[in-house]
Amino acid sequence: MTTPAIVLDAAPLTADAVAAIARRRARLVLGNEALDRIRGGRHLIERFAMSQKPVYGLNTGLGASVDTAVSASERVAFQQSIAHSHSVGVGPTLLVEAVRALLVARISGMAAGGTGASEAVVSGLVAALNAGVHPVIPSWGSIGAADLLPLGHLARALQGDGDAEYRGRIMPASEALTAAGLPPLDVREKDGHALIVANSLSTGTACLLIEDVTHFIDWSLAAVALNFEAFRSPLTVIDGEALAARPAFGQQDIGARLRALLTGSALWRDGAARRIQDPLSYRCVPQVWGALLHALEQARQATEIELGHSGDNPVMLARSERVLSNGNFDMTAFALCWEQVGQALAHCAAGIANRCLRLMSPAASDLPRFLSARGQSRVAYAELQKPLAALEAEIRHLANPISISPLAVSDSIEDQSSMAPRVVAKAQAMMERLRYLVAIEMICAATAIELRGVVDGLGDGPRRLYEAVRELVAPLEDDRELGTDLEKLYRMMSGPCPVHGSSDRIAEMALAATVS
Repeated sequence: MTTPAIVLDAAPLTADAVAAIARRRARLVLGNEALDRIRGGRHLIERFAMSQKPVYGLNTGLGASVDTAVSASERVAFQQSIAHSHSVGVGPTLLVEAVRALLVARISGMAAGGTGASEAVVSGLVAALNAGVHPVIPSWGSIGAADLLPLGHLARALQGDGDAEYRGRIMPASEALTAAGLPPLDVREKDGHALIVANSLSTGTACLLIEDVTHFIDWSLAAVALNFEAFRSPLTVIDGEALAARPAFGQQDIGARLRALLTGSALWRDGAARRIQDPLSYRCVPQVWGALLHALEQARQATEIELGHSGDNPVMLARSERVLSNGNFDMTAFALCWEQVGQALAHCAAGIANRCLRLMSPAASDLPRFLSARGQSRVAYAELQKPLAALEAEIRHLANPISISPLAVSDSIEDQSSMAPRVVAKAQAMMERLRYLVAIEMICAATAIELRGVVDGLGDGPRRLYEAVRELVAPLEDDRELGTDLEKLYRMMSGPCPVHGSSDRIAEMALAATVS
């Protein structure tokens, strides 16, 4: 089967395209217009290399050493050394999918034409990506004033030094390149600086996170619908006219999704709900998840600006034939958008946790305490409240901003930075925990539905999700270890939510979660 190709040409890449290349190994191809933009920027570098005019990163030192000239005889050696001098990242190494996303983001930025990188270097990055040569890159160290350190490790490995992953094995980068039939990058004037002066880690991992949060919204709304059935909630909270009375960002979209999920539910009948209105964790789902939807859309826009344009310093302006120093690498707007996503996720986490607690409380749900089918002689789901509380607290902690007041570095030349890669990493860490919270909500809601005896009256979406849960997790007839159940549901949520699809597709995903 031929691997699908994504062409980067007149239109910039989307975040979805980056995820497809990074995770599903779609091939990347540069079109003629992208190549022309790269050549236009390179033409300026070649022209200025022949002049005596100082150009940052071409014939000057970097950072605080901008006042130091680099002679013509030293320029290539200087560029080849940049990757090594910037390979000072620390901590756990990036996952392969994150390395691939980083690579795609750097190629995409270079294809905007503002970097001045040579066509040979850009083509070398594309070849390494498509061949599956993945440099080993530590994940900590960038402050978001360009992801210099991660890109330093990337460039160093593709020059043949350091380590790389190839076909599932870590090996010296030179061996990986040889095995893939690729030469080391031929770094010439400006190439070394062009390779590192971008926010590719922040941008690439944000593209993956957009996909993750999108999937989370779908899975969590399916769990909400299941919980509405379990709690016997009044569906006035998702009434279209009520939501339109104050059309806050996203809430009408969320209401429409929940109404679609609950198609055919007995809850639509008069008198089916237990009370006029529920606790706020139930009643305010459209508003809270709507806020997340709005925050995610803003983050997507900020991320795709980075994908489609040049954040390089200096920037090659081929049309006016100028090379200008600038601050386009600053990621403050991007970081603030992703901080907002993180805070929206924390609000969702609180809602999930509180709904689970309400289900387990007889006073709130009119069901046995801790959803115990055999009464208080059994623990049932009581101990699930511990990870529920712990995970929600960790998510709330991670929602605190990191992007404010970073230290000034590089002899105080770099006295402003966004901490963008850590902002995105925080949101990633929240997502890992949120899937477990949703798994707990699924388990509790499925059990509550059985205890209440309303399985036959479920809406289309809740019925399919209930079947998926029970495909993986047996009813709790007596106390047992529950960690394995949570892991199965966590794995099920690693991809798209198919509750709007066929029951066969649900069964396939449940089987895949069991096998893995």
